[in-house]
Amino acid sequence: MRVASRGIGGGIGAIVIALIAMYFGVDPSIILNQGGPTSSSVSPYPQQQGPISPEEQREADFVSVVLADTEDTWHSLFQQMGGTYREPTLVLFSGAVESACGFAQAAVGPFYCSLDQKVYIDLSFFEDLANRFKAPGDFAQAYVVAHEIGHHVQNLLGISEKVQEARSRMGEVQSNQLSVRQELQADCLAGIWAHHADKARQILERGDIEEALNAATSIGDDRLQRQARGYVTPDSFTHGSSAQRVRWFRKGFESGQLRDCDTFAAKSL
Repeated sequence: MRVASRGIGGGIGAIVIALIAMYFGVDPSIILNQGGPTSSSVSPYPQQQGPISPEEQREADFVSVVLADTEDTWHSLFQQMGGTYREPTLVLFSGAVESACGFAQAAVGPFYCSLDQKVYIDLSFFEDLANRFKAPGDFAQAYVVAHEIGHHVQNLLGISEKVQEARSRMGEVQSNQLSVRQELQADCLAGIWAHHADKARQILERGDIEEALNAATSIGDDRLQRQARGYVTPDSFTHGSSAQRVRWFRKGFESGQLRDCDTFAAKSL
């Protein structure tokens, strides 16, 4: 992945997100007429908890670059819809962190909290991604960041709130199935970022997409369950299988169109 200067990404029509918003019962005018200033973006040196090593600092700088590039892309897409993209805040932590969504340890992996609109990443996860999950490479890391930003986009569109409300009324199996669809959509949105970022700024190098697909494969529910306990229980999936995660990231990357990321309406994942 090439480090590019900030610029303007590609585009999609306003009708796309409006239709998805309507599908979830959200007033499309709320999406298309968002106004006011954006929230504070990440600084060159994001919030840290305690001293970090030179290697962690390099990773922190890289994550900041990726976050800035996702902002370029989503600012452009929202602007072309007549709306405003509100930037999330990046929080890098070590070991454990307190968020508006509660206390979390590094074992949970990177996560997005819709209540404070922050992306939380323990940099040790990238070491695990390379060593434990056998998915090295800078674009594998970029995919992880872009996936969490996908959740932020879902939050801005009102999708996350609708999903949370629906899950609260469901049994465990049905709730897990809806969670899978939400996670796979975030994978697809990560693909959309890669599509438009490369189109506008030529960020991709040979092998980058393979790195992302390898990461998606490595953290699929089926693969993680098989590694942990030797067997797979599909009803307990919350993020999707390796094949599903690869499919939806690739779909977003190849299409670049938000309408193609409607995992909730898809008959087959």
